[in-house]
Amino acid sequence: MNTRTDRRIRIGAGIGAALLAIAFLLGGFVVLLTAGGQAPDFESLALDPYVRAIFGFTLLQAGLSTLLSVLLAIPFALALHRLRFPGRRLILRLFLLPQALPVLVGALAVITIWGRNGVVSEAMASLGLPRLEIYGLSGILVAHVFFNMPLAARLFVSALDRVPAEAWKLSGQLALPSTTVFRLVEWPALKSALPGAAALIFMLCVTSFTIVLVLGGGPAATTLEVAVYQALRYDFDPARAIGLSLIQIVLTAAVLSVTLRFGRDPAGGFGLGGKARRFDAAGPLRGLLDPLVVAAGTLFVVSPFVAILVSGLAADLSRLVTEPAVIDAAATSLAVSLAAACLSLLVSTLVLMAIEALGRGPRQGVAARSARNLLELATSLVLVVSPVIVGAGWFLLLRGFTDVLAAGPYVVVATNAVMAMPFIVRIVGPALREANAGTGRLAESLGLTGLARLVFVEWPVLRRPMALAFAFAIALSFGDLGAIALFGSNDFVTLPYLLLQRMGSYRTADAAGLALLLGLITIALMAIVERGFIERRDIAV
Repeated sequence: MNTRTDRRIRIGAGIGAALLAIAFLLGGFVVLLTAGGQAPDFESLALDPYVRAIFGFTLLQAGLSTLLSVLLAIPFALALHRLRFPGRRLILRLFLLPQALPVLVGALAVITIWGRNGVVSEAMASLGLPRLEIYGLSGILVAHVFFNMPLAARLFVSALDRVPAEAWKLSGQLALPSTTVFRLVEWPALKSALPGAAALIFMLCVTSFTIVLVLGGGPAATTLEVAVYQALRYDFDPARAIGLSLIQIVLTAAVLSVTLRFGRDPAGGFGLGGKARRFDAAGPLRGLLDPLVVAAGTLFVVSPFVAILVSGLAADLSRLVTEPAVIDAAATSLAVSLAAACLSLLVSTLVLMAIEALGRGPRQGVAARSARNLLELATSLVLVVSPVIVGAGWFLLLRGFTDVLAAGPYVVVATNAVMAMPFIVRIVGPALREANAGTGRLAESLGLTGLARLVFVEWPVLRRPMALAFAFAIALSFGDLGAIALFGSNDFVTLPYLLLQRMGSYRTADAAGLALLLGLITIALMAIVERGFIERRDIAV
């Protein structure tokens, strides 16, 4: 095989994989809107006061969640970047956990800390103050900030790490005060990451399902995502579900287009703060406030994990781990997550290799650049369509041809696989570019193509990021409640679905124990996968 043939094979395989992902994301709606008589009545939806209220609340909670997450992340990122102390990198690693933690477990953790009978409410009641009301808008905001503030903080720390070292040296040499350093050095760096971080968090909050389902507390706190689920699961109104889904897709697509117009990647990278070395001196006020900000932010993120651990240990774990329903649900979750992660890693890697092959061609014409842009857009399209929307489309399509519940496992696996693609692409992509930028030309001159190129050139560099990407894909799928909420049944129960059932039947002790098991299994799976990839010595290296 020559270099040109290898490049064509990679491009063809990547385009085919991207088209399959796009077809799965949009296929259900395209078929239903062109045939089957399920076209929604947009006029009646626009005139429906309840739909307008849902749309308004969706924008309200997403906007406020984004604003709070960003405003709290900025001082925390600044303080953490300024300070150097033992455990700093550990804190940044801890801030990875909310992204890997199953959303349902996080929602329960928020209730344990901030709920009416939670730790904070008990402390307030002991002081004679009223207890907190966690259900409704306030609870949704707290949960969204818990998940998204660490994400924004990591993005901002990464932006500060990219500040040239000369800027920090010059700040120290000129003995610039803290306010001047912020105005001239820190704020420009933060401002460059602000549009992408805000847009990503806004889209995550618009498409939030589990948090709103658990903490919404009623019709007054319902979003478009939950309304789609209710229209199918309870009302069985397909036309209404399609209309609401398309409204949400248009809304998130508009946010994504605005983000891309500003030239910011809405899922930019994040680092562990190990590159920048600062020489600017801290004033007395900054020296006092920065440690307090870091301590408060760390406590806010870590306390729900501690609460889940404490409440879970108080449950009857010995009974739960031997209960047949729990064992079957855990096995089902494991099978679904492994299948989804493998499929997602395969599709994402094929797309990335196609993007890389298009970039190293002999001539970069309009067609090659357009193909690269389309492939990159395909990986971001997943941010527009949520798991519930995808599941709703296929639920409506499959019910006319087969038993929907029987096809449920396959749809859930495919949905989870597609939803993990943005994370895999943004973790593995930079490593693949690095591998080919460093030794790509040498490999071509030596005639390394196909499997030989993958083994000797790309795999040694890709092994560690692929381990992290695969672990994240498993964690996201293992704890997902989006697609399974539509396709779950007595014969198809995952651990998050079982946890939701126990919560619905007010078995709070069992729910706390299952939440702990779900979180521990997720973290253990990530650790096992990373260790299996990284510690094993590859013979070819």
